[in-house]
Amino acid sequence: MFYVGIDIAKQNHEASIIDSNGKLLDKSISFSNSQVGCNKLIALLERFEADTSNTVIGMEATGHYWVSLYSYLIDLGFTVNVINPIQSDAFRKMYIRQTKNDSKDSFIIAQIMRFDEFSTTSLADEDVMALRQLSRYRLALVDECSDWKRKCIALLDQVFPEYSKLFSDTFGVTSRELLSKYPTPEDMLSIDTGTLSKLLSEASRGRFGISKASEIQESATNTFGINFAKDAFAFQIKQIIAQINFIEEQLKELETEISTLLHQTNSVITTITGIGDVLGAIIIGEIGDISRFEAAPQLVAYAGLDVAVKQSGDFVGTQTKISKRGSPYLRRAIWLAATVAAFKDPALSVYYQSLRARGKHHLTAIGAVARKMCNIIFAVLRDNKPYVPDIK
Repeated sequence: MFYVGIDIAKQNHEASIIDSNGKLLDKSISFSNSQVGCNKLIALLERFEADTSNTVIGMEATGHYWVSLYSYLIDLGFTVNVINPIQSDAFRKMYIRQTKNDSKDSFIIAQIMRFDEFSTTSLADEDVMALRQLSRYRLALVDECSDWKRKCIALLDQVFPEYSKLFSDTFGVTSRELLSKYPTPEDMLSIDTGTLSKLLSEASRGRFGISKASEIQESATNTFGINFAKDAFAFQIKQIIAQINFIEEQLKELETEISTLLHQTNSVITTITGIGDVLGAIIIGEIGDISRFEAAPQLVAYAGLDVAVKQSGDFVGTQTKISKRGSPYLRRAIWLAATVAAFKDPALSVYYQSLRARGKHHLTAIGAVARKMCNIIFAVLRDNKPYVPDIK
């Protein structure tokens, strides 16, 4: 048997090939992340008559740079294992000389393949991969939209600090319509009360009218906002509101696409309280094949929701926090679901209230609920059966 270790990088990968005795057969080679580079790798294997029947290839899951090479080698029929860098780090510590370089890393990965002591990260099937891509893209858009809203509020705090008290939601439909046309106090005073009242009434479908228009103009008259560079502030606010509108339209289209794709998987994940299509898609996309996990605690650790205890010598910390070592996307989705289930799920709400009654902080209790949800998610996906609350 031949064992090939590949150290992944953005531009150029490094490969080493060893035999069944762990002997390095040749110097490691560097090859580009391209078709030409892959041909160079295949040429190395052919020199030693290493083919799909007698070769095991290993690489680290470094960012997303491994995916193209993995796909290429799988299409050729090779056995390819993708390992977590933590595993190679542990193996590297067994060596006396611990200077890190690419050549040594590829050799170590090859040795890990030879010893067969690793757990793999596989490329998910097409639907799961698509869910992961779209869900992560959605989270990025949500975060970007939140950033624009913070920037807009920072501008309003300078030019019209009283504005935050005029609407319960600064970025609600009516407020957004107002700001897109009249972004500064001077703009809001440049029109008569009747015109402003009509705009508010149409945007709010009759909820706001003359009284709200008068309130806005009174606040605008007495504002303590700055009175210079108003045109620059107005320009920024208008553009930011337009940007927020654009992103939210994209989010609507994206969420429709995500829902359609999730339903194609026939997943039962959305039967769990607090998990709708969006969170369900994130969870399915990040977990992939549930059979990768032998037990629920492994899923808890993968989500980074396991408790990390600080300990040194005889000292054991009394304050515990979640480790946050796993997938941040999965952790975020389960945490959000837990904040809903803690109050709406018949079983989990009882659990949450019992923790609060014992004096636990809200966030500590939510963390515990999130870990319970990991157990539920594991069981539901493992058995492929709808969730039924365990009410005792």
